[in-house]
Amino acid sequence: MKEIVILNPNRVVFGEGSMQRFVSDFVEKGFKKMFLLSIAELNNTLAPFIQQLQAHGVDVYVDESIVGEPTFDDFDKILLKAKDFDADSVVGIGGGSVLDVAKLVAAQLKNSQTLEEVKGNGNLKERQTYVACIPTTSGTGSEVSPNAIFVNNQGEKVGVISPYLVPDAAYIDPVLTVLLPKKITAATGIDALTHCLEAYTNKFAHPFVDLYALEGVRLIAKYLKRACDDGTDLEARTQVALGSMYGGMCLGPVNTAAVHALSYPLGVEYHIPHGLSNALLLPYVMEYNIEADCSKYERIAEVLGAERKASSKETALEGVKIMKQLIIDCGLPLTLSEAGVKEESIPQLAEGAVKVQRLLKNNIREIAVDDAIAIYKAAF
Repeated sequence: MKEIVILNPNRVVFGEGSMQRFVSDFVEKGFKKMFLLSIAELNNTLAPFIQQLQAHGVDVYVDESIVGEPTFDDFDKILLKAKDFDADSVVGIGGGSVLDVAKLVAAQLKNSQTLEEVKGNGNLKERQTYVACIPTTSGTGSEVSPNAIFVNNQGEKVGVISPYLVPDAAYIDPVLTVLLPKKITAATGIDALTHCLEAYTNKFAHPFVDLYALEGVRLIAKYLKRACDDGTDLEARTQVALGSMYGGMCLGPVNTAAVHALSYPLGVEYHIPHGLSNALLLPYVMEYNIEADCSKYERIAEVLGAERKASSKETALEGVKIMKQLIIDCGLPLTLSEAGVKEESIPQLAEGAVKVQRLLKNNIREIAVDDAIAIYKAAF
């Protein structure tokens, strides 16, 4: 069995009321200058918690400037604010973009490395500032992962991936996801499911991670529609949040593959949100990969609730049908054309996708430009 390295936050608190636990933990640590990255929609929700922190002598600077997928220019501006504030701690409360920025701000506050030096996998060598992450979407799993994804000046997605980006603490309170709109709930949920599915079907899959991956697929597939249909269904919200956390725990030791690689150009060329991009491509990459390994996708199909068919391939394909139906049931489009993608742009999308070799190398079936074109056409 190959070696595997598991890096999780020192403290993970999961469940209803975790936000209150965060406040008491933070006060106990004695930090006095909190740089808080959040979003405007959470103002009312967070106000009482911020007041509690202030009552204990914590000076809180709130930044709400991240409204979409973050660029490195966004990051530079926010880092300057954190330095001017003289922050002794960083907290991210929001979706994956907010958490990614919070993690890198904490790393770069007192780091001797430049931003250019830390880009890529394993290049960031230190972090001296405490960082806690509290997700308000059940999607990226950034609160427990070593990844932070940004958009560069060419519009390409670039990762900063390092053990030093694993937060010191993660607090997952499903109550914070209740206000999430249906479409975002659906898209981020499918993103989380994709993290789990791609970890299990990965060329570098590992039995330790398989436990998280399969349970994440099961939980999200079972409860996501309920969470979409009724955002106040706390049981559904809780189960999807747990599945999302499992997906984040898959990202460090195994990571994603072709679905994510092919989704990136959709964000660059059409500004389609990341979760929706994954949803648009997931069933079609599954169909493509089944030709390379039926057994993996047969197991996925069983976890999704498929009945066993006459052959492994038939069972695996039944899983694809269930996935397509889940996407439809959650109110998301099932084809690229529905999402506004133009067929003539497919060759350009394929060229962009095959550049994402850090993910494509994980895929169980090789994908060249012609293969990527075929997948995009199948999804069209």
